[in-house]
Amino acid sequence: MTTIQSTHDREKLRDLAVEVAAEAGAFAAKGQEGITVLDTKSSPTDVVTEMDRATERLIRDRLLAARPDDAVLGEEDGGVEGTSGVRWVVDPIDGTVNYLYGSPDWGVAIAAEIDGVVVASAVCLPSHHRMFEAVLGGGARLEGRTLRAPDTVPLDRALVATGFGYFPERRLQQAKVLTGVIEHIRDIRRGGSAAVDITGLATGRYNAYYERGLHLWDWAAPGLVASEAGLRVGGARGGPPTNDLVIVARPGLYEELDGLVTPLGADTDG
Repeated sequence: MTTIQSTHDREKLRDLAVEVAAEAGAFAAKGQEGITVLDTKSSPTDVVTEMDRATERLIRDRLLAARPDDAVLGEEDGGVEGTSGVRWVVDPIDGTVNYLYGSPDWGVAIAAEIDGVVVASAVCLPSHHRMFEAVLGGGARLEGRTLRAPDTVPLDRALVATGFGYFPERRLQQAKVLTGVIEHIRDIRRGGSAAVDITGLATGRYNAYYERGLHLWDWAAPGLVASEAGLRVGGARGGPPTNDLVIVARPGLYEELDGLVTPLGADTDG
């Protein structure tokens, strides 16, 4: 098995992710007009469009053409086994409902991981004309410029982004949690795309973020951008990010938000 340890090798993975994400973003943006729902996933409100699957196929084909021995984990079509030790984690269109309704808040997210650790990533937001990229230990960039998240703020001055799940029962619990959060913060935002929200923290669009129900492909690529920009990416009670809960904020604010939302049951369905 080939391992990739050097910064140079990680940068090559990053460069490939950027190249493929840019092509996939342009492809998906061109197809946004007149898109139709193809199917549903976990619930009737969890949609997958024709372009989700077409975009994921394009990404997988480009990655494997460049690196045929790699593995690929995609949101729509599952996994392709590999032998190189590198696995690509792909969300072809993060924010599918936004995409379907013509909203600009959606993106293409591609991450490369080794031994379960994300080492390189790219997040393309076509409608915002933004490309985020990151290398583990090598920093984050936006349109080629070094990216550092703004300084932290106290919890009561924090603009906090979040999202809701697809199942009615989960959304009801998330709404209950929100009622316990809103009085302690500046305000709340619900954008509908983890890729947009998490990368937005690195630019100061928000101060903090939490959400239950995300999958690895939702947070892998934007999470590396955020962490390399100086943000803490984790889960409940200071643990790692999981499907139960993802929290992102500057250190200090992270702990405050974790201490607020976790006792309220943000990592449970009630």
